[in-house]
Amino acid sequence: MSCVHYRFQSRLTYDSVQFEGLNISAGELKRQIMRSKRLKFCQLKISNAQTDEEYTDDALIPKNTSVIIRRIPAAGLKSSNRRFVGHQAGRWREPSPRADPSLLSLEQLLKTENLAEAKASEEDKLKAVMYQSSLCYYSSRAAAPRRTSASGRAQGFPAASCWRWTTQTERES
Repeated sequence: MSCVHYRFQSRLTYDSVQFEGLNISAGELKRQIMRSKRLKFCQLKISNAQTDEEYTDDALIPKNTSVIIRRIPAAGLKSSNRRFVGHQAGRWREPSPRADPSLLSLEQLLKTENLAEAKASEEDKLKAVMYQSSLCYYSSRAAAPRRTSASGRAQGFPAASCWRWTTQTERES
């Protein structure tokens, strides 16, 4: 029995396909891989692991060859790899005209405490959550007074308030 070693581009380990003869066609190798891995709705690209030569369906692959498989969405199907829907380079999309006038505006949502039960679009609710969460963080940092010692040095760090490095007059005050 002869074999061809293959791995998917995203995997580290190789698997094997066994066949009779000295070589196997790339089309037959694709069918055997799709059957063994139960793949549907995709196409496979096969390339040699050492030379990066890409094989066509009727090309013959010699035995004991290592190949790399790349999955490609089938023709006519859209890729489902969408990470950022409606997000463009850090900017929010312009608000769309509202079909229902009873929905709360974004300005009203920013002042609402219970966003889960507010009557507004999901997009506006998410914007309000992001704004409110960052507002609490920045307002708490700005409201905290900065503590300083009598000498004017900032306190809170070991180097600034270390007992053995302070002078006698600073210790007494």
